[in-house]
Amino acid sequence: MNSDQLAGKWQQMKGEAKTRWGKLTDDDLMAISGQKDKLIGKLQERYGYAKEEANRRVEEWLTSSKDQQNQQPNQQGNKQPGQQMGKNVPNEEYAHKR
Repeated sequence: MNSDQLAGKWQQMKGEAKTRWGKLTDDDLMAISGQKDKLIGKLQERYGYAKEEANRRVEEWLTSSKDQQNQQPNQQGNKQPGQQMGKNVPNEEYAHKR
């Protein structure tokens, strides 16, 4: 996950960041606003990490978050095109044959 993706998903991810780094305050999370460099700075400030250590920890977190997202099943599961959850909808490809 790159910095742009972090910024775009920050509202979803800031709870996870708060859980992972409990010393970050709500004000910290609001100030970070999904900016990776600000997150690194706040980790340095709150935990006393060197910049390289803070960067490494953020990268690990982003990688693990990306891996978790890739492992989550598609909400529609393995349905065929044209099918919806809980409904039997004919596939448009075969609709003209009826």
